[in-house]
Amino acid sequence: MFDNRLFISFSATGDFPECDYSLKYAVRRAISATLAYEDFPFGAEVSVTFCDNEYIKKLNGQFRQKDSATDVLSFPMYDLDEEAEPPVNPDGSLSLGDIVISLERAAEQAKEIGNSFHREVAFLAIHSTLHLLGYDHERSEDDDEAQCLAQRDIIETIEI
Repeated sequence: MFDNRLFISFSATGDFPECDYSLKYAVRRAISATLAYEDFPFGAEVSVTFCDNEYIKKLNGQFRQKDSATDVLSFPMYDLDEEAEPPVNPDGSLSLGDIVISLERAAEQAKEIGNSFHREVAFLAIHSTLHLLGYDHERSEDDDEAQCLAQRDIIETIEI
């Protein structure tokens, strides 16, 4: 069961007025709810970077060979499916990896589907955290279905 110790290092690649306390709080709630949903047995460390479409497009090209902007990228520290025993930090936490969210794309998507901006960013944080925990919707249909169900269940547990 997730022990609720969560350290998030927030950063931004530019000056984003919407990147305020309430947005960071929504992301924290989303990540925490995801870890609780998954019964993650450790405290966790996660890095979250907010950026624009240009920045995430460069990362998408560099790491996924895709010449387009995307909404979120995940960079897991470990393959938790393959690691028999991931290296736990001295304080009992586990460094999960990095999440990069395009606030520009999140705003576009929120408008397209009728979500609030904060809810869309929280949804992307859930999606990315599931990737850090080993879900990969691009790898298999089972993972895709499980990830979709988990995202739906988790977003409904947090009020945003």
